Amino acid sequence: MNLIQFGLAEGGCMSDPITLDHDEAATARAANAMRVTIVGAGVAGLTCAHAFAQRGAQVTVIERKSGSGQGCSWYAGGMLAPWCERESAEPLVAELGFESLDYWRREVPGVPAEGSLVLAQARDLPDLKRFSRRTEGYEWIDGARLGELEPDLAGRFEQGLFFPTEAHLEPRKALAALTGRLVSEYGVTFRYQSDVSSEVYDPASSSAPVDDEADVVLDCRGLAARDVLADLRGVKGEMLVLYSTEISLKRPVRMLHPRIPVYIVPRGDGHFMIGATSIENDERGRVTGRSLLELLSAVYALHPAFGEAEVVEIGADVRPAFPDNLPRIRRRGRTILVNGFYRHGFLLAPALARRAAELAFDGTHFPEVMDEDRREW
Repeated sequence: MNLIQFGLAEGGCMSDPITLDHDEAATARAANAMRVTIVGAGVAGLTCAHAFAQRGAQVTVIERKSGSGQGCSWYAGGMLAPWCERESAEPLVAELGFESLDYWRREVPGVPAEGSLVLAQARDLPDLKRFSRRTEGYEWIDGARLGELEPDLAGRFEQGLFFPTEAHLEPRKALAALTGRLVSEYGVTFRYQSDVSSEVYDPASSSAPVDDEADVVLDCRGLAARDVLADLRGVKGEMLVLYSTEISLKRPVRMLHPRIPVYIVPRGDGHFMIGATSIENDERGRVTGRSLLELLSAVYALHPAFGEAEVVEIGADVRPAFPDNLPRIRRRGRTILVNGFYRHGFLLAPALARRAAELAFDGTHFPEVMDEDRREW
């Protein structure tokens, strides 16, 4: 029998040990554990569940859909590219992204760490040079080196940027793996197809939690949290998945295109995710012909084999963003809101989840994501 022994006499010395059965000890620990309810099973909710479970919390995840990662996370590119994002994002995004990159490589098996490429046709080389001036962590490569990295692109581009320390993952597989770990290793409970708003928030006062059993409630609902986050807006993103056996890529490629820069992310077995538009509206689901034309035109410019590729999926959803496109952690009583990941869900979520757990357990304040006026830090 697996036994745990402990006991203290007066003055802190060991007395005769009290012997507990392993199950009894686990029950005793559970009775004293922080009880946490997480609303939303996208990348934000799942990484928060992991961060809190690792600290010993009893975690329940509530999700309105039938499974994990079926909202905005379903259509994510999965690029773990903090240096590339630094070209157009605030330095904070890269800082948080480095932490999250380490997390995914540590916690999810099989995350490819092949780096990433940024390419442009000859007429767009000024854009490539401008890109390089806005970031770091890259190597200028010529056509010969590109052919070594990606043989199917040999002879197609004169120059490019290679970011060797970046990585990528398949979002759907990664979240499925994380969900499985949360259940099997940490005993996290999932309640799918739940009316999350009515179960967690009082309809008469949307900011007041009604889950009386939870010590902490984490709101990770993305754009649905606009009922309590008035400054949250939606940014639509459209994507497609192509299938081709005529081209192979090892790493994501960003193609700087005059109309719409795109990224091509290899998903294995001949599948490629092509994304993504960034449109200032909150229209879900509908993919426009213009967006499809522009995405396909850009990927065709990378390699004409994509012109004969099979379109196996198109999709769109709406990313949650604050006015400055930076993430936030906000605390209202025992509710912690984690939101505003914009285009950087997988790149930001683990870093924000760790901070949310340290806020709840240790009272740590993180000005970079909690102070509204970032000039204060």
